[in-house]
Amino acid sequence: MSRNLKILHIAPQNFAGMPMEFVRMQRIEGHTANLITIYENTINYDEDISLDFKLPKGSLAKKWRKKKLESSTKKPGFRYFTPTNFAENIYFKTRDLIHTQKINSAIKKYKLLEYDIYHFDGGMDFFRDCRFAKELVSLGKKIVICYFGSDLRSRGAFEYLESVSKLNLTVEFDHLEIHKNIYYLFFPFEVYNYTRKNEFSKIPKIVHSPTNRLFKGTDKILGVIEKLKSKAEFEFILLENVTHEKALEIKSKCDIAIDQVGGEFGGSGYGRNSLENISMGIPTITEFSPEYLDFLPENPFIHSTIEELETKLLGLIGKPEKIAELSSKGRHWAEKYHSYKSVNRKLEELYIKAGITDEE
Repeated sequence: MSRNLKILHIAPQNFAGMPMEFVRMQRIEGHTANLITIYENTINYDEDISLDFKLPKGSLAKKWRKKKLESSTKKPGFRYFTPTNFAENIYFKTRDLIHTQKINSAIKKYKLLEYDIYHFDGGMDFFRDCRFAKELVSLGKKIVICYFGSDLRSRGAFEYLESVSKLNLTVEFDHLEIHKNIYYLFFPFEVYNYTRKNEFSKIPKIVHSPTNRLFKGTDKILGVIEKLKSKAEFEFILLENVTHEKALEIKSKCDIAIDQVGGEFGGSGYGRNSLENISMGIPTITEFSPEYLDFLPENPFIHSTIEELETKLLGLIGKPEKIAELSSKGRHWAEKYHSYKSVNRKLEELYIKAGITDEE
């Protein structure tokens, strides 16, 4: 694909830095790409354009989000978003009304109607009634949806966006079961920005860095770590509430990582956190469903359930040679499947297949 495309990514937030990775990838591959985020970024990932709206953070908001997650596990499967009650409906309408002027000013200021392709990253418009997408359709623009995590599981899809999307993408394996018209992409990651660790200690540093304790199974993991202290010598680091830059600095000095084991609501497998780890040469323990294990080629991760975690850790502690072997395997796998060039090639193939662009 030789011609330069103008691609706008719209996301509620820069989820784990992933939407911005798509932007960087497309820029490096010769396209004009931008990301506009709706809500403030609280973990210090890079931003491009941000409306910087504030997410409700009070106890009521937290209870509401937890209830939505719990409801999604009771009624798994594909569904369209609808407000759950009258109060929620009024809340979203009021919020859209308050934000309208600022959103419209941003559309004009940043010339947001002048792109060729629009990625709704997270599958959500600026407005709950999808009025921005409706304007794009009236202008003949091409729409793509890319789901990144609990968006499809807990919130559901927006019916209008689904009806006008030319291509649905996901970076989450379990979405393939939820959504019957979607393509899986390894998410783009600049592996070569990370230096691979090549020395490992017999008394390893084990790191766990949850962004959400429920998703990652943190409390269960801490229980295993506590029992393990009487059986093996190691240092454990629970990494929370630090900037992304600081987290990378601390993780780079560790020997083993635990990502998500025994978690709730968040599916299974790996995300940016795990990919950062293996790109730095840090073997990573995480939990996969049997189907995900079968799907993933040349899996470099250490699969573990919470019941197996102690045994898996004992198989690594005091064995720096084994850790070094896993370190090499993980880094090479990240380069092969997640590099910008590899992911961009697949994405452009899907653009052509969906009739979004022509083959040149």
